[in-house]
Amino acid sequence: MQQAIAVLDSGVGGLTVVKEVMRQLPQEKVIYFGDTARSPYGPRPAEEVRTFTRQIVDYLIQFNPKMIVIACNTATAVAIEDIRSRVSVPVLGVISPGARAAIKTTRSGVIGVIGTDGTIRSNAYVHALRSIAPSIQVYSEACPLLAPFVEKGLFEPHEADAVVEQSLRKLVGKPIDCLILGCTHYPFLAQAIAKVMGPNVTLISSADETAREISAILSHRRMLAEPGALPIHQFFCSGETEVFKKIAESWLKDQLSITPVVWQVPRIL
Repeated sequence: MQQAIAVLDSGVGGLTVVKEVMRQLPQEKVIYFGDTARSPYGPRPAEEVRTFTRQIVDYLIQFNPKMIVIACNTATAVAIEDIRSRVSVPVLGVISPGARAAIKTTRSGVIGVIGTDGTIRSNAYVHALRSIAPSIQVYSEACPLLAPFVEKGLFEPHEADAVVEQSLRKLVGKPIDCLILGCTHYPFLAQAIAKVMGPNVTLISSADETAREISAILSHRRMLAEPGALPIHQFFCSGETEVFKKIAESWLKDQLSITPVVWQVPRIL
């Protein structure tokens, strides 16, 4: 049986990573878990996010994945080292790939970052960026309203324009030339974000770079899937399935048929 890449997120945001994995690595099987019952993670204490991430990884390990991708910036910021210490397979987050992509893109050395309260509070992107380029200048802004909008399926053109404009107001006019979408939910809103920030600011989504890094790691370890029949992906969510299914099918289009399965995780409120 083909070993899968396990991808987890606080909700639907990690589907942006899944879409890139399916595009770049069409032979790879994906098992996805969205913790929609407890989304968003951004406002939660770090220890609670670590607990939730452990619970999801413990569930996903039963499928014997060859890699775990934490496709949630908040969980990456506070839980990735904890998860790496607990499992024997490679564990990849989304912050380092996004930081590297921004460093490659910036011309001015001034980078913007938007994310959840938890991600911005952790300074994970600032640390990641300055570990590569110590002189980089970073403007960070928490945008707690955006991920919940996406979780409701409100990401089509014009649906989120007002909340995006409100969320980005403090960054408009700053001397940044690229903006890291530091939450995997935000690429759903890329059109609205680009409209607010203007044509001189390049948006950086970690999804592309994360998929490339997945490919590089699996290739180096000789773990890439053998050519053959296209894989059958599996999708799980911890909450109500109807909205999740609608969003997933809208975002992933005709790439797969989705039948989400509810897993009632222990609630820690």
